[in-house]
Amino acid sequence: MTTHRFDVHPWGVGWSCMRNVGWEERGQSHRESVFSLSNGHIGWRGTLDEGDPSAAAGSYLNGVFEEHPMPYAEDGYGYPEHGQTVMHVPDGKVIRLIVDDEPFDIRTGALVEHRQHLDLRTGILHRAATWTSPAGRTVTIASQRLVSFTHRSIAAVKYEVTAGDAAVDVTLLSEILADEPLPEVHSDPTVMDALRDPFEPVAHRGAGGRATLVQRTRRSRIAVAVAADHLITSSSQAVAPEPRTDVAADLARTTVRTRLEPGARIALVKCVGHEWSPALDDVALRDRAEAAVETAIEIGWDGLVDEQRQYLDAFWDRADVLIDGDERLQQSARFSLFQVLQSAARAEVRSIPGKGLTGVGYEGHTFWDAETFVLPVLTYTAPSAARDALLWRHSTLDQARSRAEQLHLAGAAFPWRTIDGRECSGYWPAGTVAFHVNADIAAAVVRYVRATGDVDFEREKGAEILVETARLWCTLGRWDDAGAFHIDGVTGPDEYSALVDDNFFTNLMAQRNLRAAADVCRRHRDRASGLGVSPEEIALWTTTADAMAFPYDAARGIPEQSAGFNEKERWDFEGTRDDQYPLQKHFPYFDLYRKQVVKQADLVLALQAAPDAFTPDETARAFAYYDGLTVRDSSLSASVQATVAARVGQLDLAMDYFAEAGTIDLDDLQEDVDEGLHIAAHAGVWNALVCGFGGMRDDGEMLQFAPRVAPPMTAFSFGMLVRGHTLRVDVQRDGATYRLEDGPAIDIRHFGEDVTLEAGEPRRLSIPPLPDPGPRPSQPRGREPRRAGAET
Repeated sequence: MTTHRFDVHPWGVGWSCMRNVGWEERGQSHRESVFSLSNGHIGWRGTLDEGDPSAAAGSYLNGVFEEHPMPYAEDGYGYPEHGQTVMHVPDGKVIRLIVDDEPFDIRTGALVEHRQHLDLRTGILHRAATWTSPAGRTVTIASQRLVSFTHRSIAAVKYEVTAGDAAVDVTLLSEILADEPLPEVHSDPTVMDALRDPFEPVAHRGAGGRATLVQRTRRSRIAVAVAADHLITSSSQAVAPEPRTDVAADLARTTVRTRLEPGARIALVKCVGHEWSPALDDVALRDRAEAAVETAIEIGWDGLVDEQRQYLDAFWDRADVLIDGDERLQQSARFSLFQVLQSAARAEVRSIPGKGLTGVGYEGHTFWDAETFVLPVLTYTAPSAARDALLWRHSTLDQARSRAEQLHLAGAAFPWRTIDGRECSGYWPAGTVAFHVNADIAAAVVRYVRATGDVDFEREKGAEILVETARLWCTLGRWDDAGAFHIDGVTGPDEYSALVDDNFFTNLMAQRNLRAAADVCRRHRDRASGLGVSPEEIALWTTTADAMAFPYDAARGIPEQSAGFNEKERWDFEGTRDDQYPLQKHFPYFDLYRKQVVKQADLVLALQAAPDAFTPDETARAFAYYDGLTVRDSSLSASVQATVAARVGQLDLAMDYFAEAGTIDLDDLQEDVDEGLHIAAHAGVWNALVCGFGGMRDDGEMLQFAPRVAPPMTAFSFGMLVRGHTLRVDVQRDGATYRLEDGPAIDIRHFGEDVTLEAGEPRRLSIPPLPDPGPRPSQPRGREPRRAGAET
């Protein structure tokens, strides 16, 4: 029988304690990550309302960090001087309960029932518990929690307590709690010393049911204001009990006391406002947070819930993915899409961290995978969020130019990992020299403009990003005597290969970056002139792109991941034990760097990103070869392998990779979800379904599709926005239906056939038989994907 860590439901994720067994501490941190709520500005981990027990308490604001010294055994030129780590901001979700004189603690007394459920339709985390205190008093607790998509600064909780068969005195303690301890995010004690007491109190005030704390980070000088107010109702009293608030520098506590007769209930609604700024004065920041709370209180809990549902109804109407035949796949696909939305919906010119706002993993940094994995999903489902993410990159251009100048390069060098736009990677082989991040950002600009038609963005912001990144490549590479252009000494997507020459993915993306910059400057000549671009520079970009070197393994008839890669000694997969994965934790990097072993899709990512650059036969051969070297020690790999496997007709293998990608976090396959979810991996689930099984390609003049159904799916569908209008694709085994819901007609290509879609006129087209894909590719021993539907 198949078992799962969480209840399987097509529109939610749930978990419950076994009846009368008591609290299950194992897996608590995992559950806190999975049940996290966010809107891209605020992040609340899925901790219990009472705040204790907690594996990793967390309330986060996107962009709030503390600086710390970067530890080096030996300094070197160009090494970043300071690191950045996301901080716990004052936590306003805590509501403690005292029953008679016994604190509600799920580890004491008798926990008769405990359930949590994340509703993906409404964005609300539900919790229900029935508890009997050590003194024998029974109460039922029900809470609902949301982080608002419609009010950027607001999160809210509704907390209800119902008395059992005896009267009880109930005390609710609603808190804003500062200085919650940060987990060990760094192994160096000097770093942790700088992060243990990051905030200094600035101001606090409270009265009645209201409270506000204002604090400022000691080094980065970022001010944070968190405010709260309450609505209280009681089923047994005509007049609700009056709250009393006490405030100190690090703690605001609103106390509500009442007596509940048997069956009576008290409900507390708590609205919490969050604001931060490095520039606003403390009073202005406080006023913003309090004004947001005042608005939320006026709207009330039911109003906030209605607005949340309307927002998500609109999102699911245009973006929902439906999978028939396997409820687990359906759950994981919707859960993943919801997590991508949560990571960015209201980020508003802030980054999209690798863990979103679900934990302190990666220290809260954003990476290249935001543009490569997450932005394609947002571009087609929530384009305003994609635009904001690109605006954030544009806002950091001055820092990227300074970094390029420091590295003796032209143009802009965007950081490998960062929070505010400055480079935070202390390991330069995987950081400074992973220059492909610049072309990844450029590709995201091109995709966004092509999908949305946002010419204003292209002209005012996108052009500058494309120009500055194109300038980088021209000074980063070299010309050989035969007239070819090489990019030496870089690191591609695969982190088990470093300092290589002519990484295929890097060169391919750089080539497209150069051509895109030339194209945008020809379309916007006055803008190009304002950026100092001359006709000679455009010609240089075009010439460089045409001369780009691409390593090729002629004996195997496949592109080579980097120059000479296929001549290296193959990793001893047969001699590597299962408990020696991930490899970087058991083998020195110098050994990994000089062998044929792939941590995550690299050349295969190039096959996904630019399918027009390879023939179908080359794609199939290259996928089979590199699949045999890829150990998937990264969460970024399975979805890419699923996409390319589907494109080459290896549908069973694609389904296995797809199922793995969808359950990486729900099943904690990499045993690291304690620190937060893998947002790019969740984005990869959408990419695998739409670009893999859906066969969608957006690298040409029109969208192309070549959809196929694979067991256990019996049918699937997805929606996407094209120039602001919804296109739905419904796929069965024998045909696909394309439905443009509104807007002007568009042209698409279905298995090579050009088709014009008119709004409101569905087109059903047949799916041709699948050509023989050949034998299923093999993987390194012990690294085969688990079969779709297999027991966890």
